[in-house]
Amino acid sequence: MGSGLYPQLKEILLAYGCYFVRQGKGSHEIWRSDITSKAFSVPYTIVSKHTANAILRQAGIKEEI
Repeated sequence: MGSGLYPQLKEILLAYGCYFVRQGKGSHEIWRSDITSKAFSVPYTIVSKHTANAILRQAGIKEEI
């Protein structure tokens, strides 16, 4: 499931120890990062690299897509 950059983003998040918490509203998922101990939302439909990189920053990951 997911389109655009979602599969690539999901792979990076999982590699850094982030994990899926629950389904959010609409096309969003709620994930949690052990790096920052914070939750953040990830939409299924990510077409912008800027959006994907912003999500990685929220997770405390310095890698970029």
